[in-house]
Amino acid sequence: MQRVRYIEFSKFREERHNLSLLEEGMHIPFPIRRIFYIYDIPGGETRGGHANRANTEVVIALSGSFDIHLSDGRETRSFTLNRSNIGLLVPPGLWVVMDNFTTGTVVLCLCSTPYDEKDYIRDLATFQQECACGLLNNPTPLSSR
Repeated sequence: MQRVRYIEFSKFREERHNLSLLEEGMHIPFPIRRIFYIYDIPGGETRGGHANRANTEVVIALSGSFDIHLSDGRETRSFTLNRSNIGLLVPPGLWVVMDNFTTGTVVLCLCSTPYDEKDYIRDLATFQQECACGLLNNPTPLSSR
């Protein structure tokens, strides 16, 4: 959990708009290998409900807001994302659940790995067992990826 952190992106205020930029190596601490976004989320729904063994993500609320809950099998911490120039760094080995989406929320995820279904743990009991056995929560440092 110590590696989870907010990342603030550059923000440029213009007369008619704001502009933020993200740069790999400057704002994003890993090579970006995959980008996806989630939108049209019905009220009351949750997203996530999984952990990744290797993938690191930066999660951003491009519009709207939501809460993201992260667990390492011992501790759970919650974060609110509601500004498009703030992302949350989510290292591997954490159970992720997102909820409390406002209408029109768009979630952007920047990932360190291409999609691989084998990287996902989609069963909470399996996640808890892997945590208890020490198979998770010792991720490879970002600098060696």
